[in-house]
Amino acid sequence: MGLRPTVKPLIDPITSHEEAFAVVAHLNEVMDALLKLIEQETALVRASRLNEAAQLEPAKAQLAQLYVTDVARLKASSSFLDAQPKLLADLKQRHVAFHANLQVNLAVLATAHAVAEGIVRGVSAEITQKARPQVYGASGRSASIAPRHSQPIAMSRVL
Repeated sequence: MGLRPTVKPLIDPITSHEEAFAVVAHLNEVMDALLKLIEQETALVRASRLNEAAQLEPAKAQLAQLYVTDVARLKASSSFLDAQPKLLADLKQRHVAFHANLQVNLAVLATAHAVAEGIVRGVSAEITQKARPQVYGASGRSASIAPRHSQPIAMSRVL
């Protein structure tokens, strides 16, 4: 991944037509790389290969930072870009497609999160049920003690 930021630490507005095309070209490269990575992550999560998907996180974070930096530079240059209607229209159209792909990824990640949370809650409920002492009430029937008296479970995130 040989992509490098196109801006200095302080966001300088674009001042030339060539510079605008260079920033937009870099942003397009970043979006292409980010989309490829997100599609890969989506496929891995759908295949329940979460460890492999998690390994993509550093590269995804780096690309996301490049994306944010380029977008901030373009926003700082909105007055210059308004004079470039074709460039701006192409960029807006590209962002619509980009965000549609992001929504698919977010839906897959949310589903995986919900499934994992359901599993953890199920395990917790099962452990809590087994750990409750069996007692008898005043009527002689078995009763259970409220869950607040049970031990919590802990989960390690170390893979």
